[in-house]
Amino acid sequence: MEIIEIKTEFIKLDQLLKFAGIVENGAVAKHIVLDGAVKVNDEVCIQRGKKIRPGDVVEIEGFESLKVIGEEH
Repeated sequence: MEIIEIKTEFIKLDQLLKFAGIVENGAVAKHIVLDGAVKVNDEVCIQRGKKIRPGDVVEIEGFESLKVIGEEH
């Protein structure tokens, strides 16, 4: 599991995918999310603007899971 540290209260799902280097741009992120290839906390998520907060775990088909942490960790 890869740890992703954010310095804000949340990050939107499509931005997280770009920040983590999973996708190159927002268009690719949109397709991956809308295709149902992303789970947030074990639930399929098709909202590319979903707010991901510290403690959330994001799973992307074919990639390592991402755990989001905040600065305090």
